Amino acid sequence: MVKSYFVNKNRKYEYSKTFGLINSSFSNALWAPDDGVQNASLRQSGAGKAVVGADEEVLCWDVKKGELLSRWRDKECAAEVTSIAQSDADPDVFAVGYGDGSIRIWDARIATVIVNFNGHRSAVTVLAFGSDGSSLASGSKDTDIIIWDLVAEVGLYKLRGHDNQITGLQFLQHTAEATGDDGEVGQGAQANILMNGVDDQPGFLLTTSKDAKIKIWNLDSQHCIETHIAQSNGECWALAMSPDGSGCITAGNDGELKVWSIDIRGLMSSTLEIEDGQKQAYLKERGFLHRQGKDRTIGVTFHPRGNYIAAHGSEKAIELWRIRSESEVQKTLARKRKRRREKLLTTQDGALKDSLINGDDVSENLATADVADIIVPHVIVRTGGKVRSIDWGRGRSSKVISLLSANSNNELELYSISTKQLDKKKTSDEPPDYSRTFTVDLPGHRTDVRSVGLSSDDRMLASSSNGSLKIWNVRTQNCIRTLDCGYALCLYFLPGDKIVVVGNRNGELELFDIASSTLIETVKAHDGPIWTLHVHPDGRTMATGSADKSAKFFNFEVVQEETPGTQRTTPRFKLVHTRTLKVSDDILSLRFSPDSRLVALSLLDNTVKVFFTDSLKLFLNLYGHKLPVLNMDISYDSKLIVTCSADKNVRIWGLDFGDCHKAFFAHQDSIMQVAFVPHNQDGNGHHFFSASKDRVIKYWDGDKFEQIQKLEGHHGEVWAMTVSRTGEFLVTASHDKSIRIWQRTDEQIFLEEEREKELEELYENTLTTSLDNDDDPGGEKAEIGPAGKQTSETLMAGEKIVEALELGLADLEVMREWSQAKATQPNLAPPDRHPIFLYTNISAEAHVLNVVQKIKAAALQDALLVLSFTQVPPLFTFLQIWAEKQWSIPLTCRVLFFVLNIHHRQIVASKTMRPMLDGVRRHLRRALQRQKDEMGFNLAALRFVGTRMREKGEKDYVDEAVWEEEEERALKGRKKRGFVDVA
Repeated sequence: MVKSYFVNKNRKYEYSKTFGLINSSFSNALWAPDDGVQNASLRQSGAGKAVVGADEEVLCWDVKKGELLSRWRDKECAAEVTSIAQSDADPDVFAVGYGDGSIRIWDARIATVIVNFNGHRSAVTVLAFGSDGSSLASGSKDTDIIIWDLVAEVGLYKLRGHDNQITGLQFLQHTAEATGDDGEVGQGAQANILMNGVDDQPGFLLTTSKDAKIKIWNLDSQHCIETHIAQSNGECWALAMSPDGSGCITAGNDGELKVWSIDIRGLMSSTLEIEDGQKQAYLKERGFLHRQGKDRTIGVTFHPRGNYIAAHGSEKAIELWRIRSESEVQKTLARKRKRRREKLLTTQDGALKDSLINGDDVSENLATADVADIIVPHVIVRTGGKVRSIDWGRGRSSKVISLLSANSNNELELYSISTKQLDKKKTSDEPPDYSRTFTVDLPGHRTDVRSVGLSSDDRMLASSSNGSLKIWNVRTQNCIRTLDCGYALCLYFLPGDKIVVVGNRNGELELFDIASSTLIETVKAHDGPIWTLHVHPDGRTMATGSADKSAKFFNFEVVQEETPGTQRTTPRFKLVHTRTLKVSDDILSLRFSPDSRLVALSLLDNTVKVFFTDSLKLFLNLYGHKLPVLNMDISYDSKLIVTCSADKNVRIWGLDFGDCHKAFFAHQDSIMQVAFVPHNQDGNGHHFFSASKDRVIKYWDGDKFEQIQKLEGHHGEVWAMTVSRTGEFLVTASHDKSIRIWQRTDEQIFLEEEREKELEELYENTLTTSLDNDDDPGGEKAEIGPAGKQTSETLMAGEKIVEALELGLADLEVMREWSQAKATQPNLAPPDRHPIFLYTNISAEAHVLNVVQKIKAAALQDALLVLSFTQVPPLFTFLQIWAEKQWSIPLTCRVLFFVLNIHHRQIVASKTMRPMLDGVRRHLRRALQRQKDEMGFNLAALRFVGTRMREKGEKDYVDEAVWEEEEERALKGRKKRGFVDVA
């Protein structure tokens, strides 16, 4: 019999909510306009909204108000967001790349996934939309570049050539770029339009990688046409292309930026030219720019207007350059020429003087000018944290430009930067003219949350970090109080839930009044960091443990203090030190037993000492851990104590005799905290949770020594955990700066099912990893490859197709025999068909079509790869039926062409397949001709309707005076009618 923990009324815990996270350091940030704002003045301010990655979610923040507008999360994906891109053709469409290599296309209006792509084997690092929004390029840590067709929802092909992580992607398509200076279309684009009737040239792709190479790919011939060394001093970390496509900038180590010029017209015309053996370079190096910061440059971007450049490293600064206009560059060159002439006047050689002067005038022009003369430093913006990503805000004002900065300290900042140049009268000591307009920082901590605590009614949550204490509403996840504190290591709600006590790294206890948001008192309690504190079960005293090898006990007292200058007294809460317990080593954790009899201390010497609370005499000494005990907890009945250590083990001890009931290997890294369920109402009083640096929370049975459940979701080390008083939920805080709530559900737990799920996940991961090995036998990869990737979803879809083909073919044979027999026996009973066909009352071909239609378009090709050649003839049988009945012609053609491409050699060599192919071709041609005629008829009707609409929409307006004059003139010139008698 399957053992169920529902007998003990124990229910499964599941992820519920995430808060405290503004943006994560894994992903970039994008600025988007405020389309929903009705007030024009607010729109003109350019505040807009920020679209950022936050672990596995995408968050949209109102930058002006600091409010969360929407949250995009796919429940099927637990990987973190690593890249975000916005479509220029449709600003509401976003492409989001994830850490598992998947890509999802989101519609921002409805916060729903439109398309799901799987092709990369590791995290997606960069995404780029085509100019028309119908294509998408993605680069990954697996060194591959994939081109996706968003209309057909398929991956077209995979480009290989880089040897390291892809860091930059940009499409080079001939929209405005292919036009010349006089506005005429370039030769390649013009010829393409003349030949094809439409402007559908695929264009080119510019890519950079950490292998320090920059490449240009021809997407029409699908090969690399040019390669350069982007950075000479190490990896290339970023790529930015100017809005007009005439140049680009690559960024690398030591604050170096390299400027390149791109010959767009030459690129576009190269597709129609025949190579004469001389290879032309379309990408030319123009010069270098150097940042003041000497760290590696991880981000660079052009302003949409093309006149400013922003770059940043991993420091707290963003450096801006301004691109001078043509007239400014000419003035600079003229000044240089003038200075050179003045210098040459002092030379003695007259011939040299004349030649240098004449050469100076000829050689110096705009095309050959130094980059330092064209791109000049503008301002350095000092940010509040280390910059992770930047994006330009697109305000209407030309005097101010906006810059969005997503910092690694969980903060968003919007800066307004003046575009006015400094006057000569102004000194260089004046600060740069920029200001931080808006910031989104209240909904999260700047540093890692080190401790969390719940109030007695589970309505409020306190979280503390280095420098801040925040109080949260658990139901709404809103931050209701933010208080400044020291480097907090532990905290606790005092009885009454009005005061929070915080233990700091400098040995101080800080008492905060939540209602008034004030610091009541600061007590210098210890000489070292206060690692732990706990309130006595009677609510009258508390104890603290510190690195100064002592535990101190404090009483809660209300003291009447006199107001200076008056005889009035006001009550004031104070901590009064009563006792001190000295031990042999640093105290890492301290706990009172619920029956108030014992107090347990865990020490840095790997032991746990248990003392009597009243006399502070040693009761038990618990040995067994090999590394320091980081945390512990005592069960509701004071019978069990559970300890966790940096040795990755959990030990359960009895408090009666100090015997170790069980020791087991619990996690893959140091275990930071353990906590029992606080009560035994559901029979789970001896169940406890453990949180570890391996990012996992586990739920254990302390009586049977079994793991009940594993909770995964955090993307960083779990530092703190607390369980609610009712046991209905628990709260965890992690290095990823998120605070998560795990809610208890009504679903029962079967241990065998949990183990089977873990084994299935392990099997699927190993299976898909083995199937993704697409290297050639020689070890070298081809430059072009298929864009697919086998996942558990595609494998299951392929198995469903195989099953449907087997059932459908058998049913076709049964129905054919029945039809032949019914011709001679009209009263013959219907045959015995498969229950699927009887239940749904459909034919075999309709059933197979339904199975194929239910497969997502992005996963169909990978699912068809599961089919062996023995399943191809049955598939062609149904393709012929679908074509004959004209069912889902686009899907039929797509399946047919893909199968022909994959099994081309076997199909050509098979004699039995030829009649099938002839039948499919004949039926498809008839169906396609019918659809072509129908489309032509509809187009003609639309043209006719459009003409009638234009005729009705146009009105002729004339001047009445002019019209009357023309009428009179016409009447005067008209001859009178004569009557003739013809009798």
